[in-house]
Amino acid sequence: MNIHEYQAKALLRSYGMPVPEGRAATSAAQALDAARSLAAPVTVVKAQIHAGGRGAGHFASNPEGRGGVRLARSLDEVSEAAGAMLGEILVTKQTGPAGRMVRTLYIESGCDIARELYFSMLVDRVSGQIVIVASPDGGMEIEEVAARTPERILKEYVDPAKGLCDYQSRDLAVRLGLTGREIRAFQNIVRSAYNAFTDLDAAIVEINPLVVTGAGDLLALDAKMSFDENALFRHPELAKLRDEHEEDPREREAAGYGLAYVGLDGNIGCMVNGAGLAMATMDIIKMEGEEPANFLDVGGGASKERVAAAFRILIGDPKVRGILVNIFGGIMRCDVIAEAIIAASHETGLNVPLVVRLAGTNVERGKALLAESGLTIIPADDLGDAARKIVSAVRHAGA
Repeated sequence: MNIHEYQAKALLRSYGMPVPEGRAATSAAQALDAARSLAAPVTVVKAQIHAGGRGAGHFASNPEGRGGVRLARSLDEVSEAAGAMLGEILVTKQTGPAGRMVRTLYIESGCDIARELYFSMLVDRVSGQIVIVASPDGGMEIEEVAARTPERILKEYVDPAKGLCDYQSRDLAVRLGLTGREIRAFQNIVRSAYNAFTDLDAAIVEINPLVVTGAGDLLALDAKMSFDENALFRHPELAKLRDEHEEDPREREAAGYGLAYVGLDGNIGCMVNGAGLAMATMDIIKMEGEEPANFLDVGGGASKERVAAAFRILIGDPKVRGILVNIFGGIMRCDVIAEAIIAASHETGLNVPLVVRLAGTNVERGKALLAESGLTIIPADDLGDAARKIVSAVRHAGA
């Protein structure tokens, strides 16, 4: 689960992270009130969407205009920036051409920037440890830094048995070129981030840029946090921060049924039980020359209602030109899958090719139900056969 910058900064501030003063605003009037209360010589007006590259982006209504992060030196400029952003579609590298609507702004005090650093904390799945990633090249996309100058990516791994040790953050500070009291300030920032990360079951904490001011202070000028959704039951206060406007409506609906669904950009909808089998299904579709429209794992013990809901979500995706159902029945019964497919197909008025591969518990009964349904369903013997048939059917229908 992602949250907005202003929400991340509020959480990190509660753990002792130094951040500039700021206020959230959902209207131009609120933005002006926030700027007045800050009374800063320079105010920064920031569009709040779940995507990076806001400053370098553009608004769909004015492609040649300014982006979603603007400096304002007067209340009139704050009002002008708020009016240009609120209710408009901001397009960045991370949003894709569709962009995201700006519903909230963050009005923040400007600061005197002497240096920009990069700092983040995430789980490294290879080592099974939290890894701290830092770079002297802040303000840039870390992927670009890694590609061009990988030696400028600094890492420190935190042994879960020991926890974060002071020498680790001190060593990173020196390698970043910090000196004097900057080192102690950086250690405090690392400790704040680590405590927030572990306490809140975060997936990532990213500060980019982490700035050194002209006075030698360190400030988190931007902040991104993401959380492990499987741990949200322990943090009801975090669940309240979810912004459903920023989420794919298909993913939101799927979550309501307990389905593991991720929307993609392809044209073949996939319904599979088991994450590994789902990924294998997606891979083989790509090997056949087409793209999957989603990852969808209905789970090993899904009910008829859950499977029917999954099917409706697939049918409701306007990009889907064909559907591949790949079920290996263990706990899941193939006849239950067949009944759900039939019910959902009649309900939604199935109008795209459908290939179904069933194996396992009650497979013969499941196949018989599909055959007797009166629906145009293409049976498949194995995954390779299923992928070839759905790709062929989609291409034939497109022709």
